[in-house]
Amino acid sequence: MVAILDGRLDTAVSEEVETALKPLLHCTDKDIVIDCTKLDYISSSGLRIFLNILKSAKKNGRPVYLKGMKNDLRNVMAMTGFLPLFKFL
Repeated sequence: MVAILDGRLDTAVSEEVETALKPLLHCTDKDIVIDCTKLDYISSSGLRIFLNILKSAKKNGRPVYLKGMKNDLRNVMAMTGFLPLFKFL
C-alpha cells in the first residue's frame, strides 16, 4: 500500500493527513510505502503520524518503507532518532 505525501506535513495539516492515512493502520496483508519524494517539511506532529503507522505495521508483522526522502528530512529523522526505525527505498 502506497501513500504519497506532498508539500508540508506540519501541525496545520496533520489532522487531515492522519485521517487520510488511517487505512495504513489497518493494513495487515501488504507492505507500506510512504512516498516522501514531494515532501518538503515534516514537523513533530508529522513524525508522530509516521510513528503510529510504524507501530501498527510492526504489530501486523509488516515493514514500513520511506521512499524518496530528501536530505533535510532525513537529517530531521536522524536527529530525532527515527532514522533507524524505518526502511528506505
